Amino acid sequence: MLQPELAEKIVREVQRLISEEIIVVNIDGMIMASTNRERIGAFHEGALLTSQQKKKLIITEKETPRLQGVKAGINLPIFFQHDVIGVIGITGDPQSVTPFGEIIRKMTELLISENYYGEQFDYHSRAMETFVLEWLQAHVQSPDLLERARALTINMDLNRIALIIEFEQREFPLSRDVWSSILNSFSQNKNDVLTRSGNERIIILIDCSASFQPAAVKNRLEQYLQFIKNSFGIAAYAGVGQCAPPTNLHQSYAQAERALKMAKRTRKIIFDEELTLEMITGELASEVKTEYIQRTIAPLLGERDLLDTLVELFKQNHSLKNTAQALHIHINTLHYRLKKIEEVTHLNPNQIHDLFCLYLAVLFLDEYPKIE
Repeated sequence: MLQPELAEKIVREVQRLISEEIIVVNIDGMIMASTNRERIGAFHEGALLTSQQKKKLIITEKETPRLQGVKAGINLPIFFQHDVIGVIGITGDPQSVTPFGEIIRKMTELLISENYYGEQFDYHSRAMETFVLEWLQAHVQSPDLLERARALTINMDLNRIALIIEFEQREFPLSRDVWSSILNSFSQNKNDVLTRSGNERIIILIDCSASFQPAAVKNRLEQYLQFIKNSFGIAAYAGVGQCAPPTNLHQSYAQAERALKMAKRTRKIIFDEELTLEMITGELASEVKTEYIQRTIAPLLGERDLLDTLVELFKQNHSLKNTAQALHIHINTLHYRLKKIEEVTHLNPNQIHDLFCLYLAVLFLDEYPKIE
């Protein structure tokens, strides 16, 4: 329970309050951490007595010769769930340091409690993440998987929708406290399953067995993503699969992955059932998409202005007026660029077949190696 790393943390935190020498001792009387590094590993008889008697022990200068390894000061038992798990000692004049005693003990017990529940959160998060990922890959519910589901109080007999939330890339990973707040803030029903997946994703398996309403799910998601944005400054988007029976949950997850690719591009919440063209393009191998780009718009990859013009053209639904305004260029300049695109790609943006070929190539750019 009281490990050396935690003991060191306690010493550092308590040292902020008082300048006296601090020790943290285990229930066997061995000093685990101290502001005086030379005392670490030494036996402290006063702390042992404190641990055994479960009460504060004051040691005066006169009493130090009769107790092994002690200095004048105060020793306080550290309690966790009504049991003594260690002792914290403060060296100095007992009259001077005793007033700090209860404050320091409460602070120490709070640190231990936070550490314990943090470890419990980490353990449960890892167990849930591992279980859910195995569940999503399983086509058959094995006895081991069912047993772990019971331990996690998960009902595996329900129809569910798989939902993936992905955060935009950040420089640093989220802290435990942030993850805890995010995971505990989703407005979920009792049968919903929610877990983190790595440092960038949340997987939610929503019960859709009865009275399921996609609009209600979208509303919950919008509120949740807005909460994450407002509370932590993290932008996120989501892909949602379709309702699937227990044996086909992996299919709903695959649909959510497919929808997420579009959500990543639009920074929105996308339901798989809304996809049309993306159903096909999402199934193509990345190698095929790369080769397709090479056969179509590869000559534009080194022509930033032309490529940006083509991308904006599709954003503006092929409106030349809106495209020119968005790019802050004259309409004649836009016509010149479109003519140049046709010359280098041999695809005419004014012909439906060629326009569609160009559009597909632009769609595939997200998976193409970044252009410097």
